[in-house]
Amino acid sequence: MPAELERCSARSLALGESIDGTASTVATWILLEHPGAWGRDALAGSAVPSAADGRTLRSLGEELRARIVLIRRHGRRPPKDERVCFVSHTGPADPWLRQIPLSSGRDLFDLDLSPLRRGRPPAAGQSDPLPLFVTCTHGRRDPCCAERGRPVARALDREFGLRSWEVSHIGGDRFAGNLVCFPHGMYFGRLDPSSGVEVARAYTSGDVDLDHYRGRSCYPFAVQSAEGFVRRRTGLTGVDDLMLVSALQVEPDVLESTFDGPGGRSFVQRVRRHPADVARVLTCHGTRADRPPVYEPVGELLSG
Repeated sequence: MPAELERCSARSLALGESIDGTASTVATWILLEHPGAWGRDALAGSAVPSAADGRTLRSLGEELRARIVLIRRHGRRPPKDERVCFVSHTGPADPWLRQIPLSSGRDLFDLDLSPLRRGRPPAAGQSDPLPLFVTCTHGRRDPCCAERGRPVARALDREFGLRSWEVSHIGGDRFAGNLVCFPHGMYFGRLDPSSGVEVARAYTSGDVDLDHYRGRSCYPFAVQSAEGFVRRRTGLTGVDDLMLVSALQVEPDVLESTFDGPGGRSFVQRVRRHPADVARVLTCHGTRADRPPVYEPVGELLSG
């Protein structure tokens, strides 16, 4: 294999792999500050403040039906005994973000987070109305995330300060640099420092940069893909322009998604799922070739 294609992100780009419909499917998030080193398994392999606590965090996430990830400021350490935790429900209706101050990661175990099971905010902390940007820089998980993610994180830190954080593994290493924008849980990939700042500026203004849009994490993959097709076919780039109404399996590999749009309009888009034509190793540390799913539009976009 040519040296330039040894990295999974380079292979993906060389194969012309679409990033559409590739956001991890997560509706509820817990983003816990941990400024130290992250192991390959960020929770169990990092001192937060102990490996045992990391394993307990994973169990807590499963209980709450939430994804727990670690965050840290780019190149900066917090004052002693000061940590922050963000919790977010990404929708599809009424996404929200909440910020909770902590003295250590262990404080998370003392909070009543049970409302998260219903997608509701906990009483702890306060509502956070501003956009939050997290860039994957988890190099021990995949070198592409460090090599392509850290320059993006550095640029976002300069532009957005405390609204920008590095984050542990969020999925789709081969699409690095990867960025997730909260509270909507919108994923963007194949970013460099310049495009990363442009994507974040657009999101702050209420717009979606479709050139780098991977999908919204509260939707299944096929719905993410359908939403992307609708946006590209209609030019609807507003963050809140589309709201999922229904998703129906009409054939074994075909899903029909209906979205409400601006001005009382609705849009119906079908997508078909099939494996990629070419098998490839999906991560830098992977050893087994796979054919990831590909989604393509079926028929015309219906609108009313």
